Amino acid sequence: MKTIRIASGAGYGGDRIEPALHIITQGKADYIVFECLAERTIALAQKEKQDDIARGYNPLLDYRMEKIIPLLGKHPVKIITNMGAANPRAAARRIHEIALKNGMGALKIAAVEGDDVLAILPGYYDQNIMETGHRLGEIKERIISANAYIGGREISRALKEGADIVITGRAADPALFAAPLMFEFQKEYDDYDFLGKCVAAGHLLECGGQVTGGYYADPGYKDVPELWNLGFPIIEFSADGGMMLEKLAGTGGLLSESIVKEQLLYEIQDPAAYLTPDVIADFSKMEVVKAPDGRIKISGADGRAKTGTLKVSVGYADGYIGEAEISYGGHNCVARARLAGEIIEKRLKMLNCRCDELRLDLIGVNSLYRDALPEPDREPNEVRLRAAVRAKTEEAAKVIGYEVEALYTNGPAGGGGARSRIHKVVSVASILIPEPVIKPTIFWMEGKV
Repeated sequence: MKTIRIASGAGYGGDRIEPALHIITQGKADYIVFECLAERTIALAQKEKQDDIARGYNPLLDYRMEKIIPLLGKHPVKIITNMGAANPRAAARRIHEIALKNGMGALKIAAVEGDDVLAILPGYYDQNIMETGHRLGEIKERIISANAYIGGREISRALKEGADIVITGRAADPALFAAPLMFEFQKEYDDYDFLGKCVAAGHLLECGGQVTGGYYADPGYKDVPELWNLGFPIIEFSADGGMMLEKLAGTGGLLSESIVKEQLLYEIQDPAAYLTPDVIADFSKMEVVKAPDGRIKISGADGRAKTGTLKVSVGYADGYIGEAEISYGGHNCVARARLAGEIIEKRLKMLNCRCDELRLDLIGVNSLYRDALPEPDREPNEVRLRAAVRAKTEEAAKVIGYEVEALYTNGPAGGGGARSRIHKVVSVASILIPEPVIKPTIFWMEGKV
């Protein structure tokens, strides 16, 4: 029975590269997928593209491809990635330049475009934002980007037409993995049962080392060996839809039923109805069993017809956050940090600071859970006050940094290590639009630049 070995090379935009290189040289993979795109990431990339038409792709693209492409001569694994972000075509050109420099100019590189729907977005201003219920048109002056989550059809077509590397923008994460499987097993995109299985494989692989123990580890409760040498996952996918999850021998991490089940539920609202651009996948009847050889056997996923709509991620400018921190240590440090916070709050009121929101956190005491958990019985040896404001203007957001630094000599006692920063806020709004209005295309990059 035919099998395809498909691997994860990255689970997010800033992921490490060594596990992917090991898979390329030692893993006998047919495909390796680099999933590197989050919702805010693409909005930030669109801003970069506005400043420079040749940019707007993942900032680590050069770093990764400079290491990967020289290996492909001896290890001809096919590469699929969404590192194209806001500019897949420019990313394809850059990959081709790196390929030429490394004597690999014969590589066929395809860029899948068409997810950018900013030009047609005004037709949907009457839609309600999924997160807030407000009309999209209320933020129209602040919109930066609009990208639809497209499926895997064009990736499959690019592979059918001979692509060695396929780079996309906002393709849905599991579609990056499902597309090569659909192509390899010559399945049509109305075979929803098989598509559901392919999406399950993609969902397991899309977060990289999470499914080999990275996010599972909790010392003394859920121990995972050699996390510094974490091996990334590989799935051997069979023509009947069966899956065997593995990692390279000699790498750190852990293969277990519990980890796989955690990942299956990760970011899933309804395991019986996981909505993707290609299919509604059903994970509710899946079975996860450890095989005698240590691999994890996964079966039982299926799917049904897709919804016919695509989620669109709309990035928009949402003001500024100013934040500043200062440390207090030793006896009574928590009380001194609380007093510092009170001073900040009263100072901002006295100055009539035009801030929309103030947040005061004692890192190590209440910064994550606020009042949901009781505070520690024993006072810590040190605590760090974080003061943050949200404001419409950069000038208003800067005030917090000035006020925290002034605590050095204006009390309370013993403050140190003050620092501050300002950053623009890019928020994300989601809407649904009909799938037929999206027309993905393929741009080919081959030959000389």
